[in-house]
Amino acid sequence: MEDNRNATEEGGEYGNEKKTMKERKVSWANLHRVDSLNMEAGRVSFSTSHGRNHHADWRTTFILAFQSIGVIYGDIGTSPLYVFASTFPNGVEHKDDLLGVLSLIIYTIALLPMLKYIFIVLWANDNGDGGTFALYSLICRYAKVSLIPNQQPEDRELSNYNLDIPSNQLKRAQKIRQKLENSKTAKLLLFLVTILGTSMVIGDGVLTPSISVLSAVSGIQSLSNGAQVGISVAILVTLFAVQRFGTDKVGSSFAPIVLLWFSFISGIGLYNLFKHDLGVLRAFNPKYIVDYFKRNGKQGWVSLGGVVLCITGTEAMFADLGHFNVRAVQISFSTTVFPAIILAYSGQAAYLYKHPDHVAKTFYDSIPDPVYWPTFVVAVAAAIIASQAMISGAYSIISQSLSLGCFPRVKVIHTSSKYEGQVYIPEINYVLMIACVLVTAGFRSTTSIGNAYGIAVVAVMVVTTCMVTLIMLVIWKTSIWWIILFFAVFGSIELCYLSSVLYKFKQGGYLPLCFALILMLIMAIWHYVHKKSYTFELENKVSSEFLKDLALNPNITRVPGIGLLYSELVQGIPPIFRHLISTIPLVHSVLVFVSIKSLPISKVALAERFLFRQVEPREYRMFRCVVRYGYNDKIEEPVEFERQLVENLKEFIRQEHLLCGGTPSNEQQVEPVNIQHSSLLAKDGIVKGSSGSSRIHAAEPLQQSNPSRLSSGSIQSLNVVNTLSRMAPTPIQGVEEEIQFVQKALENGVVYLLGETTIRAEPNSSFVKKIVVNYAYNFLRKNFRQGENILAVPHARLLRVGMTYDI
Repeated sequence: MEDNRNATEEGGEYGNEKKTMKERKVSWANLHRVDSLNMEAGRVSFSTSHGRNHHADWRTTFILAFQSIGVIYGDIGTSPLYVFASTFPNGVEHKDDLLGVLSLIIYTIALLPMLKYIFIVLWANDNGDGGTFALYSLICRYAKVSLIPNQQPEDRELSNYNLDIPSNQLKRAQKIRQKLENSKTAKLLLFLVTILGTSMVIGDGVLTPSISVLSAVSGIQSLSNGAQVGISVAILVTLFAVQRFGTDKVGSSFAPIVLLWFSFISGIGLYNLFKHDLGVLRAFNPKYIVDYFKRNGKQGWVSLGGVVLCITGTEAMFADLGHFNVRAVQISFSTTVFPAIILAYSGQAAYLYKHPDHVAKTFYDSIPDPVYWPTFVVAVAAAIIASQAMISGAYSIISQSLSLGCFPRVKVIHTSSKYEGQVYIPEINYVLMIACVLVTAGFRSTTSIGNAYGIAVVAVMVVTTCMVTLIMLVIWKTSIWWIILFFAVFGSIELCYLSSVLYKFKQGGYLPLCFALILMLIMAIWHYVHKKSYTFELENKVSSEFLKDLALNPNITRVPGIGLLYSELVQGIPPIFRHLISTIPLVHSVLVFVSIKSLPISKVALAERFLFRQVEPREYRMFRCVVRYGYNDKIEEPVEFERQLVENLKEFIRQEHLLCGGTPSNEQQVEPVNIQHSSLLAKDGIVKGSSGSSRIHAAEPLQQSNPSRLSSGSIQSLNVVNTLSRMAPTPIQGVEEEIQFVQKALENGVVYLLGETTIRAEPNSSFVKKIVVNYAYNFLRKNFRQGENILAVPHARLLRVGMTYDI
């Protein structure tokens, strides 16, 4: 393919922008044939980066760093409320155990959040987005491991893809990629690991608010447990009620409070260090960790389930990355969060060294009396904000999984016009709220919730370590010794913690696993049927012979206007078109087969969004259009979408006419030829200020071999008074006349044709498959949003086309 592209560019390379297309003679002999329907029209390759917030200026970065304090770090910042109590549920037996636990806390925070996430994992983002699905989409982009076969060569030329295909010299990356692509087991395992990590993060979104708020409210020691639970539930309901205002407003409001919280805990920590015992700083010597395990044995290993709570919310730094950028997160954690929480834990250890019997209420007991109530108020506020980290992360991850076909349709609201990636999902918000209330009311204590919390926290970290290791091997092509060191150090630490938290399975550890199992079933069922449905359409797509017969059929009538027939199929014309024609023998004067394709990248530039290809014969004015969106792109309102589509269609017709000279042979199927980006795009509002170049395919017949054009004389043409015309083609005119024809069709109205497919398992399918497809999938489909709501299709101009798929 690279040779073809080079030959095309040598034969059809254009000069600078001052040269017009008419000055350039295209050598059709040098244009190579394209044998695959997968080669869509309209290749684009802009040299400018359409990056996200990670290319922001320093002023924006510092603003985002400030906001990130209010959104990301509330969870890890409020962990001092309950870590020592969870680590020593039966009290402190030996004072030196405090040094061992403090040493464990210091090095756990330094190694996992700081070293692993801040300096390594954050760079494994997908064009600015983080989280488990971002890692998966990044791997899918470099290796064909997606379970849905809808990849196109053109997708790799998007500016946000930033591909660097492994060279022949890098045999390791090449071999691993080939093994992944050729192994169905590896693809399935990678997908299952991804949805496991995603499910655990969503589970964090349930447990974090519960434990944070309940631990803060427990500071009112005069209240009974029932009253504390009731107040916690009221606070949680209020928290979820304000989510609709968006991360931008919530973060700006919360950041000062969390910053004040970090000031309080660091100040109190310093006070306790100087008042009680500066000697606890000996815990920076890791030998106290060894002594701790020697002294406590199995009990020391079990206590790791409490220690690990000091890094709760770490995954939020990565999952919420799309709300901010890498530099902003690095600055805020390194300069504010890390020193504050280390001081807080050191101060608590110093206090407990003098008062070991106060371990159950370490945080509140260690507060000096003059600042007790101010600290309590800020603690409650910070605990509320702590919940924001994983709630925002859950929104981001579900938004990503939705666009990759791994979650039922829900409404995704983009809440900020300034910062990309800030989303709100109403349905998920209400589900999380109900789950948080049930967990808080059911467990009633931070110790029980902490047992459940640890499993969710560590499981996500293990998944992230495995996937980043794979990225190091295949994409980054890091030295094998660094990869071994990364996996061995972080993998061993996390597996040690995981074994400890699993020990508490019966004491509440089952809860996140149940959450994960339910979410994994939902995601796996949806993705499985989505894949089978797409494969069915691919195998039953409309043939070129059908279109020829359609053109010869005198009973088919053309009606004025533009018809947009929606389908997920990007590699041909969907079978539902054949079903539509057999039911309603009408075709619009301009018919566009629209495929909304979600790519495994966060954002597609507007000028790269539309791919067109003309369905032969050209005079029938049928087009295929692939509209590509990233998982953080917002689908436009109908009027704006129609304008963009028609303007891009006009530009396609204009550039195709210039490229083909108006009279190319129908048998020529061409590779893309570079042309300078027309100023007409900027005039029409498609691209503003872009100096890049675009690539475009000329029209191709659907038939792959020996295509033949139908002559206009072979088709009956009738004049109809009521403006309806038969299927007979109108002879192709000049480019301006064609553009005017499309514009007139737009003025006559746009009708949306949406396939309403019913998915059924084949009669000879297994019992399990019938349950999954006929009942589980259809239940999910009926109880989540329908396609027209997601695509913003106006109901007044919607025509549903029903069809049954037996898969």
